[in-house]
Amino acid sequence: MISSPSDRRRNVLVSAAVAALILTGCGNSTASDGSPAAPPTATATSSAAGPAPSAAPSTAPSATATPAEVAPTTAAPVPAQPPVLPASAPTSFSIPAIGAGSDLLALGLRDNGSLEVPPDGPGAPASWYNQSPTPGERGPAVLLGHVNATDGGPGVFADLRALKPGDIIEIAREDGTTARFAVDRGEQYPKDNFPTLKVYGNTEGSELRLITCDGYDPDTGEFDDNYVVYAKRV
Repeated sequence: MISSPSDRRRNVLVSAAVAALILTGCGNSTASDGSPAAPPTATATSSAAGPAPSAAPSTAPSATATPAEVAPTTAAPVPAQPPVLPASAPTSFSIPAIGAGSDLLALGLRDNGSLEVPPDGPGAPASWYNQSPTPGERGPAVLLGHVNATDGGPGVFADLRALKPGDIIEIAREDGTTARFAVDRGEQYPKDNFPTLKVYGNTEGSELRLITCDGYDPDTGEFDDNYVVYAKRV
């Protein structure tokens, strides 16, 4: 069962910040564990309000003002938002350019507030974070996958770095539709300086984030970074 679109849109930043706390499958693991690393805690801050503006002098026209002296007032047009699909949970994904694909698990948060991560054995599937929008809805849908498997072989997201702008990602949905996304870019971030709001924050249109581990350190046996692919619906 998935949450309603309004609930997800209202809570995406909050739940993403919670998820970011514990996207830790590879935070303290060996080279065979390729689950995404944990961004740091996102702390919401608000800017201090500036001084209140002083009252502006009245600009109402005098009783003798002519029509030419009275400036017309018109409401600014509201820009139209990009069209999106209704909510429907994803069932599988495919990236033809790198030969990647799997069924998709729907994973959320554990009782302790940590993010569930996909299994990491050979052939393990990717997962959709079910507190993010469904792929095709407004906002960033989040898919998580391993960069390698427990046997040392490649994980489902092993080749994300090979993706180029314009490569297509297809997400099959429960309602029988397919949401198609074009890769925009990929970026690597240190786990201790992860841009939580940039990755998980709300967007005007339908977008996709693919997240895996990166930056393996052979001296520690840990992954120090995350690699994030940004894509937009086409």
